[in-house]
Amino acid sequence: MMTYTEAMAYIDSVEWKGSRPGLGRITELCHLLGDPQRELRFIHIAGTNGKGSVSAMLDAILRAAGYRVGLFTSPYIERFNDRIRFGGEDIPDGELAWATEQVKACADDMDDGPTAFELITAVALVYFRRVGCDYVVWEVGMGGRLDSTNVVDTTVLSIITGIALDHCAVLGDTTAQIAGEKAGIIKPGVPVLYGECDADAEAVIRRTAAAQGCACSHTDFSAISDVRSDLFGTDFRVGDRPVRIPLVGLYQTRNTATVLRAVELLRQQGLAISDGAVTAGLAAVRWKARFEVLSREPLAVYDGAHNPHGVAGALENIRALLSPLSPDGKVVLVMGVMADKDHGQMVAELAPYVAAVVTVRPDSDRAMDASGLAEEFRRCGVAAAVRPTPAEGVAAALPLASRSGRPLICLGSLYMYGEVKTALRELLG
Repeated sequence: MMTYTEAMAYIDSVEWKGSRPGLGRITELCHLLGDPQRELRFIHIAGTNGKGSVSAMLDAILRAAGYRVGLFTSPYIERFNDRIRFGGEDIPDGELAWATEQVKACADDMDDGPTAFELITAVALVYFRRVGCDYVVWEVGMGGRLDSTNVVDTTVLSIITGIALDHCAVLGDTTAQIAGEKAGIIKPGVPVLYGECDADAEAVIRRTAAAQGCACSHTDFSAISDVRSDLFGTDFRVGDRPVRIPLVGLYQTRNTATVLRAVELLRQQGLAISDGAVTAGLAAVRWKARFEVLSREPLAVYDGAHNPHGVAGALENIRALLSPLSPDGKVVLVMGVMADKDHGQMVAELAPYVAAVVTVRPDSDRAMDASGLAEEFRRCGVAAAVRPTPAEGVAAALPLASRSGRPLICLGSLYMYGEVKTALRELLG
């Protein structure tokens, strides 16, 4: 019997293959495993930003409605297991080892072996079949059309949370091209819901849905009103419905509006989801690293904004929630990003709200050099220091924030979250 340590070592051993878009390998692997995906029903969620939060809300609502729900998200936030969840709990170490052993036995017989993400996708499917999920909330890794999650075809709802420029080298350098990749999750006759996007992206989604014979809906963001957000959560209305969520951030009102529309569409598919389950699910939802308050005294916040669209959402919250708590409206920032992101635009937009920044290099082969990021801030007039790791960045930035009475925000790649949280815990006791 494979151990958890052996399972992790096996998955890590194929990481070097990186991202190789295409469905041939995952289709073959699933077939060797007995096609577990065909025994499950999926809510498939793609989008540039917001898909993790939307997934977490739908998972919580469906569980409150009494369904046995699996949740698959990317990347993991603190520990590998948190990307595969059932019943609100991470996959246990023993179950992950068991599922990985099943997958390895089949993957070893393939001439063209799977990538790490394809292995993880298969592990999730084997586990969700084993525990007997009623529904799986199924988040795309990247894109959609050629993403390994698109091996599924028993979808009850396809959601595209929004379209913005990201992963341009792989997905395309226009919103229309990116929408084409994300609309690849649309299945014949399955309802489609989409959120924020420009006219070009919207046209692509609607055209794809029409070609597949799908009813197509758009989230009505104009229905959001009476928004009151603080560091404890957000109150607002969507149409006539009052909503309270424990998630912090103005962008979460838009994610919630998408979720409420998704619930309407799921009801039309025959799912029994009461208004009480919606209220209970939203009240109970937890989602790490999305404008999450990690410390209240001193105030330290983490936000996984890692592209310009995400930074725009983070800035909404900085202006509304953090600037009023600062003597000059500015924050102290710890930031690390991937090299393939539009870091120049992100820096230019953040700079007016940043008194000082400590740049770091996230633990990823794709990470941007911290010195280069610091120089971009200096060109925008922001005092910048460089530290090699997120933990050292937090240790340098926390005293700056405390002495100046400014909030600290750690922003950028989700790969930093675990190290930042651990560092704050150790520094603050």
